[in-house]
Amino acid sequence: MPELPEVETTVRGLSAVLDGRRLARVEPRRLDLRRDIPSDLGQRLTGARVTSLGRRAKYGLIATDRGDTMVFHLGMSGHWRIDPPDIGRHDHLLIETEEGRRLALNDPRRFGSLDLVASDSLGDWPPFTALGPEPFDLDGSWFRTRFAGRAAPIKTLLLDQRIVAGLGNIYACEALHRSGIHPARAAGSVSAARLDRLAAAIRQVLGEAIAAGGSSLRDFVGPDGTLGYFSSKFAVYDREGEPCTCGGTVKRIVQGGRSTFFCPRCQR
Repeated sequence: MPELPEVETTVRGLSAVLDGRRLARVEPRRLDLRRDIPSDLGQRLTGARVTSLGRRAKYGLIATDRGDTMVFHLGMSGHWRIDPPDIGRHDHLLIETEEGRRLALNDPRRFGSLDLVASDSLGDWPPFTALGPEPFDLDGSWFRTRFAGRAAPIKTLLLDQRIVAGLGNIYACEALHRSGIHPARAAGSVSAARLDRLAAAIRQVLGEAIAAGGSSLRDFVGPDGTLGYFSSKFAVYDREGEPCTCGGTVKRIVQGGRSTFFCPRCQR
């Protein structure tokens, strides 16, 4: 699933083509993805001018001068294509600008979503009201407050979007490794100093991943067709049985139905 760095990479790629541009054509090519696409999405967006693009957690935001924001989620396999040479059966939304640029939202598994929300009510949109703060806005004090007395494994809580919005499995594994914390450790037992290191590691690993264009695993490519190369820098994720830089061996366990990768030698 594309995580926060991949969505941020996508938004930045779309901005170069859409920001400030008028939409000459907006055409959904099916009625639903993971859930129904608003029946009036094409009508409300065609002719509108894009005023800004942004991201909230793993959602991309395209705001217009009509007071509407299109909210997209890439699901498991979604990605945008800029000026595709042809349109295929998995291209479920087409956008054309007045300048003749064309974009297609491609989602073979159809686990993504498209919504249209009043821009001044985005904060009250139900999927957003339950989200915690963005990871770049957090420090160790936030985790100390949220983890106090908690016996649940710290990795499981890091994936709880009510605690930190947008952090996914890949980057939680990498951040825990950088901060030397075992993923199964009870969250409430982690010291304040180590939580400070964790918060810094989360910001660091996400920033590096965004700079690298995300991580291309399975289906993800950026809007311009380029692959994210942060996966070449994974220290533990998807490296079961390989050596850690400390001399240990990367292990894999399952937590909450998700694979967790870590080094039992340097993560305690």
